[in-house]
Amino acid sequence: MSVTIDITGLPEDRLLFAPSPLAELNAMLHALAEPAHHPALHGWVTSTAAAIPAELSERLLEADFLWRSSRADFLVPGLPGATLTEELDAVDRIEDELFVAGALITTCGSSRFARPTASPLTDPAANERARDLALARGPRQAAFADRLLADPPAVRALVRRMLEDCASVFFADAWQRVLPALAADARRKADLLARRGLAEAVGDLSPSVSLDQGADGRRRIVIDKLQDSTTSGTAAGGVTFIPTVFGRPHLLAVHARGWRPVLQYPVAEADGSDPVSLALVQQRLEALAHPVRLRLVRTIARGPHTTGELADAWQLSAPEVSRHLAVLRKAGLLHTERRGRYMLYQLDLAGSARLGSDFLEALLR
Repeated sequence: MSVTIDITGLPEDRLLFAPSPLAELNAMLHALAEPAHHPALHGWVTSTAAAIPAELSERLLEADFLWRSSRADFLVPGLPGATLTEELDAVDRIEDELFVAGALITTCGSSRFARPTASPLTDPAANERARDLALARGPRQAAFADRLLADPPAVRALVRRMLEDCASVFFADAWQRVLPALAADARRKADLLARRGLAEAVGDLSPSVSLDQGADGRRRIVIDKLQDSTTSGTAAGGVTFIPTVFGRPHLLAVHARGWRPVLQYPVAEADGSDPVSLALVQQRLEALAHPVRLRLVRTIARGPHTTGELADAWQLSAPEVSRHLAVLRKAGLLHTERRGRYMLYQLDLAGSARLGSDFLEALLR
């Protein structure tokens, strides 16, 4: 599963690497709304939430579905500006229909509003459907959708004032701290594109992003995500890549029709750890789903064992154990070490821990 951006025939000078104040503010608001997604930001979230005035906090709560689960596309600019004010001015120039579609993606939980057959601002059936979907998401979403559909300019003005208030309360200081790292990362990616080509630059974004140059002559940027979506950077006139500090671990892709494709990617962490692909996660889960392999893993989690020791411990044949160990090893869950004529198998504790602390604790219990 993936998000695919077709860039066939797109000149490389149409690929833009740049930091965005609005996109980083969007990431911060998401972290405040969903702190469990961002354990590394616990200190910042706690101190920032405590410093936000109650009145602003209430307004953020009313609008948090613009960034809580899905993100409104207009909060991730396709053409980043130098300042938050510049980017908010660009949002003000978006036509009402496109703004409403972007907001309804988050309010109604339906990406189909990114590709409407009719505008809910002018079509009664689309309007009713938007309200029904919003109502299913709860009274706050329903109230927001009602206000947005009844008076888009008023809601747009309220959203802008709220974001400007965030800038004065917490965003401006945080932005100044992270901007040097974001700008440096964007320059590095642009330099890689110029010196070593698109595949190198795209690969440096994240191990979850790659360039597919198909036998049919088409070129596609493929983003490893648990969804299936396609869009065209060629038709949109370009693709934008925005580095983020506060957005980690999310790899946010704007791929709706009518918007320039954007990928907001986390800058590399100091410890150099890379995300694991969805394919490898699925392979590990499938390897551990077999009851025999789970028993073997539980045994070698306590220390290195040979094939013969594992066979004796679980009353299995050595060839059967070898076959199961091969599956676990291929999934990257085992280390091997040779001692004389013996091959010892040991669990990769760091890799297993990334599947979840509950899993690792159950093994070691």
